[in-house]
Amino acid sequence: MTNIIFFGPPGAGKGTQAKIISEYLKLPHLSTGEILRKKILEKDNLSMKLKEIMSSGKLVSDEILNVIVSSRLSNEASKGFILDGYPRTLEQAKFLNNFLEKQSNKINYIFNIQISFDILKERIIKRSSEESRDDDKIDVITTRYNEYLHTTEKVSQLYKEIQPKIFHEVDGINKIDEITSKIKEILKKS
Repeated sequence: MTNIIFFGPPGAGKGTQAKIISEYLKLPHLSTGEILRKKILEKDNLSMKLKEIMSSGKLVSDEILNVIVSSRLSNEASKGFILDGYPRTLEQAKFLNNFLEKQSNKINYIFNIQISFDILKERIIKRSSEESRDDDKIDVITTRYNEYLHTTEKVSQLYKEIQPKIFHEVDGINKIDEITSKIKEILKKS
């Protein structure tokens, strides 16, 4: 059983890589972004609140994400999983670590995709025109990137410090297939 976390700023390609590696390893891919975007389509009170939060570039509360992730991981725990977009805060990381410990489970690999903000802006603007995503606007991108710097980057740095043997930095400026090859190379070595 293999459990993987992908970190990186919004637009770095973590979702793309998570999908590819999910197919490669035949592991469930849990993308909190996709789950939340699907929830928005349900048109209930929570979906309206989520739409407002996400379209402003703010992060969804730890409480909401912890419930979503724990319910999905309870179903996937025996198969392994790939997390993309979670944990984003230190509180979520603490929740995840406690959850996995109770399940006698652990993270096996952490991939942190690094890329500059200027390249991210170009990529996200291109993605927005191709996928028509409401959360891909310049002001939202800037807010999301700043949120990443103040929250999620701290989480990835914590994992880097406490689990350096499973933490891998990946250069996000390369082409998709080059990044995938690098990740597969790391997976094959272990």
